[in-house]
Amino acid sequence: MIKYKLICHDCQTSFDSWFSSSKEYDKLKKKKFLTCHNCNSLKIEKTLMTPNVFRLRNNTKIDANDKKFKDIKEITSKYQKFIKKNLNNVGEDFAYEARLIHYKEKKFSKGIYGSATEDDLKQLKEEGIKTQTINWIKNETN
Repeated sequence: MIKYKLICHDCQTSFDSWFSSSKEYDKLKKKKFLTCHNCNSLKIEKTLMTPNVFRLRNNTKIDANDKKFKDIKEITSKYQKFIKKNLNNVGEDFAYEARLIHYKEKKFSKGIYGSATEDDLKQLKEEGIKTQTINWIKNETN
Protein backbone atom coordinates (compact mmCIF):
# COMPACT_ATOMS: atom_id res chain seq x y z
CA MET A 1 0.00 0.00 0.00
CA ILE A 2 1.12 3.53 -0.76
CA LYS A 3 -0.38 6.83 0.34
CA TYR A 4 -0.22 9.92 -1.90
CA LYS A 5 -1.11 13.51 -1.17
CA LEU A 6 -3.28 14.62 -4.11
CA ILE A 7 -4.39 18.08 -5.21
CA CYS A 8 -7.24 19.21 -7.42
CA HIS A 9 -6.05 21.87 -9.84
CA ASP A 10 -9.57 23.26 -10.25
CA CYS A 11 -10.56 23.93 -6.62
CA GLN A 12 -7.12 23.59 -4.95
CA THR A 13 -8.42 20.97 -2.51
CA SER A 14 -5.72 18.64 -1.24
CA PHE A 15 -6.37 15.22 0.20
CA ASP A 16 -4.65 11.91 0.90
CA SER A 17 -5.51 8.66 -0.83
CA TRP A 18 -4.26 5.10 -0.52
CA PHE A 19 -3.34 2.91 -3.52
CA SER A 20 -2.20 -0.68 -3.73
CA SER A 21 0.92 0.49 -5.64
CA SER A 22 2.26 3.41 -7.65
CA LYS A 23 1.28 1.47 -10.80
CA GLU A 24 -2.29 1.31 -9.52
CA TYR A 25 -2.34 5.10 -9.16
CA ASP A 26 -1.05 5.48 -12.74
CA LYS A 27 -3.65 3.01 -14.04
CA LEU A 28 -6.55 4.78 -12.31
CA LYS A 29 -5.29 8.18 -13.48
CA LYS A 30 -5.01 6.98 -17.08
CA LYS A 31 -8.56 5.55 -17.01
CA LYS A 32 -9.82 8.84 -15.52
CA PHE A 33 -11.13 7.20 -12.36
CA LEU A 34 -9.51 9.76 -10.04
CA THR A 35 -11.84 12.65 -9.28
CA CYS A 36 -11.91 15.41 -6.71
CA HIS A 37 -14.32 14.65 -3.89
CA ASN A 38 -15.06 18.39 -3.62
CA CYS A 39 -15.79 19.44 -7.23
CA ASN A 40 -15.64 16.16 -9.25
CA SER A 41 -12.81 17.50 -11.42
CA LEU A 42 -10.49 15.05 -13.18
CA LYS A 43 -7.54 17.45 -12.81
CA ILE A 44 -5.98 15.51 -9.92
CA GLU A 45 -2.19 15.30 -9.47
CA LYS A 46 0.22 13.95 -6.89
CA THR A 47 2.03 16.62 -4.88
CA LEU A 48 5.31 16.67 -3.02
CA MET A 49 4.85 14.68 0.12
CA THR A 50 7.13 14.52 3.09
CA PRO A 51 7.91 11.07 4.41
CA ASN A 52 6.06 9.79 7.42
CA VAL A 53 8.70 10.22 10.11
CA PHE A 54 8.92 8.01 13.16
CA ARG A 55 6.68 8.84 16.08
CA LEU A 56 8.10 8.70 19.55
CA ARG A 57 6.03 6.67 21.98
CA ASN A 58 6.63 6.37 25.69
CA ASN A 59 9.78 8.49 25.42
CA THR A 60 11.49 5.88 23.25
CA LYS A 61 14.41 7.23 21.28
CA ILE A 62 15.07 6.95 17.57
CA ASP A 63 18.19 5.01 16.75
CA ALA A 64 20.19 7.36 14.50
CA ASN A 65 21.90 4.29 13.03
CA ASP A 66 18.60 2.80 11.85
CA LYS A 67 18.63 2.37 8.04
CA LYS A 68 15.08 3.67 7.51
CA PHE A 69 15.84 6.77 9.58
CA LYS A 70 19.06 7.39 7.63
CA ASP A 71 17.27 6.95 4.27
CA ILE A 72 14.53 9.43 5.20
CA LYS A 73 17.07 11.93 6.47
CA GLU A 74 19.13 11.59 3.28
CA ILE A 75 16.13 12.12 0.98
CA THR A 76 14.95 15.12 3.00
CA SER A 77 18.47 16.54 2.92
CA LYS A 78 18.52 16.27 -0.89
CA TYR A 79 15.21 18.18 -1.11
CA GLN A 80 16.59 20.85 1.19
CA LYS A 81 19.79 21.22 -0.86
CA PHE A 82 17.76 21.57 -4.06
CA ILE A 83 15.53 24.21 -2.46
CA LYS A 84 18.49 26.18 -1.09
CA LYS A 85 20.24 26.10 -4.46
CA ASN A 86 17.25 27.00 -6.66
CA LEU A 87 15.02 29.26 -4.55
CA ASN A 88 15.48 32.53 -2.64
CA ASN A 89 15.22 32.30 1.15
CA VAL A 90 12.95 35.10 2.38
CA GLY A 91 12.89 33.83 5.98
CA GLU A 92 9.92 34.86 8.10
CA ASP A 93 8.78 37.30 5.37
CA PHE A 94 7.44 34.43 3.26
CA ALA A 95 3.75 35.46 3.34
CA TYR A 96 4.60 39.11 2.59
CA GLU A 97 6.94 38.22 -0.30
CA ALA A 98 4.46 35.67 -1.73
CA ARG A 99 1.79 38.38 -1.85
CA LEU A 100 4.15 40.84 -3.57
CA ILE A 101 4.89 38.27 -6.25
CA HIS A 102 1.28 37.12 -6.62
CA TYR A 103 -0.11 40.63 -6.99
CA LYS A 104 2.74 41.47 -9.39
CA GLU A 105 4.16 44.24 -7.22
CA LYS A 106 7.54 42.57 -7.37
CA LYS A 107 9.29 40.73 -10.18
CA PHE A 108 11.20 37.59 -9.37
CA SER A 109 13.56 35.35 -11.23
CA LYS A 110 13.40 32.39 -8.84
CA GLY A 111 10.83 30.96 -6.52
CA ILE A 112 10.95 31.66 -2.80
CA TYR A 113 11.01 29.67 0.39
CA GLY A 114 10.85 30.60 4.04
CA SER A 115 8.68 30.14 7.08
CA ALA A 116 5.06 31.06 7.71
CA THR A 117 2.48 30.39 10.36
CA GLU A 118 -0.49 28.10 9.73
CA ASP A 119 -2.70 31.20 9.79
CA ASP A 120 -0.52 32.88 7.13
CA LEU A 121 -0.75 29.79 4.92
CA LYS A 122 -4.53 29.65 5.35
CA GLN A 123 -4.86 33.32 4.36
CA LEU A 124 -2.58 32.84 1.33
CA LYS A 125 -4.73 29.92 0.18
CA GLU A 126 -7.89 32.00 0.60
CA GLU A 127 -6.29 34.67 -1.61
CA GLY A 128 -5.56 32.08 -4.29
CA ILE A 129 -1.81 32.01 -3.63
CA LYS A 130 -0.44 28.48 -4.00
CA THR A 131 2.11 27.28 -1.45
CA GLN A 132 3.66 23.97 -0.50
CA THR A 133 5.00 22.94 2.89
CA ILE A 134 7.73 20.48 3.79
CA ASN A 135 9.29 19.49 7.08
CA TRP A 136 12.72 21.05 7.46
CA ILE A 137 15.34 19.14 9.41
CA LYS A 138 18.43 20.70 10.87
CA ASN A 139 21.62 18.74 10.50
CA GLU A 140 22.71 18.50 14.11
CA THR A 141 25.05 15.55 13.69
CA ASN A 142 27.11 16.62 10.67
